[in-house]
Amino acid sequence: MKQVVQNYKSGELAVLDVPVPGCKPGGVLVRTAYSLISTGTELMKVSEAGMSMLGKARSRPDQVAKVMQSVATNGVPATYRKVMGKLDSYTPLGYSLCGVVEQVGAGVDDVKVGDLVACAGNEHALHAELNWVPKNLYVPVPDGLAPQHAAFGTVGSIALQGVRQGEPQLGEVALVIGLGLIGQLVVQLLAAAGVRVVGADPDPARCELAERLGAAACGDPGSTAVENAVAELTDGHGVDQVYLAAGGGSNQPVELAAKLARDRGRVVDIGKCRLDLPWNAYYEKELDVRFSRSYGPGRYDPSYELEGRDYPIGYVRWTERRNLACFLDLAARGKVDVEPLISHVADFDDAVETYRRLKDGELKAVTALFRYPGQDAQEAEAPSVAVPAVTVKPSPAPVARTPVRLAFVGAGNYATSMLLPHLAQREGVELSTVVTTTALSGANAQRKFGFKEATTDLDTVLGDKSIDAVFVVTRHSSHAELTRQALLAGKTVFVEKPLALTEDELAGVLAAVEESGNDRLQVGFNRRFAPLLHEARKQFGPRTGPAHLRYLVNAGRLTHGSWYLQQGTEGSRFAGEGGHFIDTASWLLDADPVSVYATATSDNQDLQVVLRSSWVWVRRLLDGWPGRGRAVRGQPGGAEPDRGTTSAG
Repeated sequence: MKQVVQNYKSGELAVLDVPVPGCKPGGVLVRTAYSLISTGTELMKVSEAGMSMLGKARSRPDQVAKVMQSVATNGVPATYRKVMGKLDSYTPLGYSLCGVVEQVGAGVDDVKVGDLVACAGNEHALHAELNWVPKNLYVPVPDGLAPQHAAFGTVGSIALQGVRQGEPQLGEVALVIGLGLIGQLVVQLLAAAGVRVVGADPDPARCELAERLGAAACGDPGSTAVENAVAELTDGHGVDQVYLAAGGGSNQPVELAAKLARDRGRVVDIGKCRLDLPWNAYYEKELDVRFSRSYGPGRYDPSYELEGRDYPIGYVRWTERRNLACFLDLAARGKVDVEPLISHVADFDDAVETYRRLKDGELKAVTALFRYPGQDAQEAEAPSVAVPAVTVKPSPAPVARTPVRLAFVGAGNYATSMLLPHLAQREGVELSTVVTTTALSGANAQRKFGFKEATTDLDTVLGDKSIDAVFVVTRHSSHAELTRQALLAGKTVFVEKPLALTEDELAGVLAAVEESGNDRLQVGFNRRFAPLLHEARKQFGPRTGPAHLRYLVNAGRLTHGSWYLQQGTEGSRFAGEGGHFIDTASWLLDADPVSVYATATSDNQDLQVVLRSSWVWVRRLLDGWPGRGRAVRGQPGGAEPDRGTTSAG
């Protein structure tokens, strides 16, 4: 399939051929009919990509801070590889679309194949022919609403959430500063709620459009027209709410908001403009400054967006998904009219040229849409794309050959910065196939490291007899199952730590080894191979008695949103990282520890968490990790390594 992508390092835009995303449980596969180009957010991203490295740093100080933290934790070389790897990768564009359900994942019962849906999310509603969208990020399109209008669902939700933050009441007066796409929608939503609206924008055409769509008066923010209109509508008291829907580096919007708001008025920031609040003006009026976070409650919460866990309506009335459905309902009933906002509809194949014209100012548009080839959203047939379960018969160990053909399942930061750069340059290695859940990450890995094929279908790898070894470098919760399937397929397996998160998962892996007779498995514990640790072990000499080892780890603080925090599904940080240190200590002293505990500090107080349990559990985990140098079937440590077990970390 085709997808619009951008290289943030070079600024290159392209329509790339990428694998079709798989239809995972808890979501649907959607064939796009129309996707919306955000002339604000997306063009800002496109413009940033064309800047120098210094310009990029100045425009994103938040990312610079993350880089500095990574340097402190991981050092300059590792951070440089990671940053350059991310910059020199294709990133997706788009976050609002309408399309037809082509396949329904397990656990989804509110839509069926052939239904028209509106989709949201900058990771799921992309400018691509096909997208996998989780349950809480799509809604059915009401009858009678055209697909090109339903494509406004996401931006409509952003505007709607901003209006909710302002808490407008019948008869109030509001000021909307910035009459781009979001501002025009805010004007209509406020008018529909019985609020009289004044708009401010330096573009006369946008002012005229806003007045046609319901604003009482509009004008240039630098003129007296806006101030006079506010004075007339409010008897000189000032507006009840101000909505900042502008962008750019000017501080004029927040200064104008303070000037024209009434005493104890509300100022809601929806856009991304400069916010140097003039203290005296905001203090003297005791203005209530509020922020509107994207589409609404649920945004940036993985359990809501990815796992489909809804918030109880009695506690959270308007979630991300409910806002999306509400806006579509308003549009279907004619309370909001998006047709006048459509300035241009471009064929999807002309995406690169369309972005160029928008960026250069040749094409002036409040909103532009991509129309996808061969789409009739109301009548499109929905071909079935089956994703069968993997059933593989055990196979004998293959004969060693050169080159060794490798497949990667996963192509995240660790794989692309730590493993693939070395393997791509190694003689005797052929990178055959990369399997990812998102099409673009696979296409990036294929382009950068020379994989012959990229796919989202694991069966492609497991059923390919020419592939010798599989690297499992996905999130922790999938390690055990992917390893089990690869072993049953007769592949040599390298799996990043941890091998498993629970005893049941570990038992499944060991059962696969017993069933297939395939014990060519290594876990990615790499610290024991560090040259300095080898020198330390040499200096220490053989252990002659009981030992106490203190291992100090500078792991760095987890950032908000890190998937390590999803302990219910991905295990704790100790489960993910602790195995490294247990393995290193055991190797260094040639003995297993008798207790394990972890100590961490916070800014305010010391916190000690003692993890005391029967060492039998930890030992059973270690006994099941062949890469640690122990046999799979429980032979005592120190026995000759199992057939085919490698010694590389």
